[in-house]
Amino acid sequence: MSATTSLALPTSRTSTEHWDGVVRYDSSEGNVSKHVFTTGNAVAESVLYRYPTFADRTVICCSTQSGCPVGCRFCGAGDAFVRNLTTAEIVDQPFHLLEDIVASEVASDSIGSLQIMFMSMGEPLLNLKALTPAIRELNERYPGARLLVSTSGPRVDYEPFHQLSEQIDTVGLQFSVHESTDEARDTLVPFKAKLTLAQMAQTGEQWAQLIGRRPFFNYCVHDRNDTDADVARLRDLFDPAIWEATLSVICERDETMTVAHARQRSLTEGFMTKMLTAGYSTRMFDPAGQDDVGGGCGQLHYVQKWFDDHPKFARRSAGSGLPIVHAPEG
Repeated sequence: MSATTSLALPTSRTSTEHWDGVVRYDSSEGNVSKHVFTTGNAVAESVLYRYPTFADRTVICCSTQSGCPVGCRFCGAGDAFVRNLTTAEIVDQPFHLLEDIVASEVASDSIGSLQIMFMSMGEPLLNLKALTPAIRELNERYPGARLLVSTSGPRVDYEPFHQLSEQIDTVGLQFSVHESTDEARDTLVPFKAKLTLAQMAQTGEQWAQLIGRRPFFNYCVHDRNDTDADVARLRDLFDPAIWEATLSVICERDETMTVAHARQRSLTEGFMTKMLTAGYSTRMFDPAGQDDVGGGCGQLHYVQKWFDDHPKFARRSAGSGLPIVHAPEG
């Protein structure tokens, strides 16, 4: 992997030629921005982070679908599904952020660490037909970029993704686990055609053995899943010698809710200590911009309004009408 990633784009291509418009929302602290892409029949949202500068580390979370059929109850896209995005519509998102935002601030026209994550909106593996050529194109243009696919674990054929991961050594895999029992996870993720936790663990281990890289699992910590028993169940399923853990501070899908950020971070820090003791390599995801632009994953405030304004395109998802999961009250 190269030390830096060139931001130069081909002159024959504009960064948003497959979208009608893009609106940018900057957080008050200045380190995160959300970008809402729209056409007449679809909406997508991407998030851009700098840590602490774009030259040091740049992270992009982009959408693979407009809306999402999985219906996760903590996610702002959990009530509606519009359609799969095309390869060009997926690629346009990081192109736009890198060409129009990052390149204007990085004088050397390169960044030290670039990560493009397919996790802002939509289930990537339900649109692998379009995502696979998108990943190939992004790898060709940004060969140093890490390309992370974050999935809820639908029951699909994983062989094409294994092949892609073998061919491109910067592709990573993360499963959105979030709970330590299938019963609790079924409430959170109502989509029925998904892997059980045991099947998810087996699929990730198969990927690791074949590819030679470690998979991640993501876990959103709240005060009902942060016990020693939860750690023990996770450890029985996800071998710390194979898996790395990402612990996410809970964000609100509803922009009218006040985020009890200090309490949520404290819960996550406490659970991280338990996970480290259990032998996991663990990192915490605590996104900036939660309160003003919805910096966290699932805080799709702006696309929710698009769904409301375009009811003929926004079909109800598996989670429509089910109770919304908010952060526990402080």
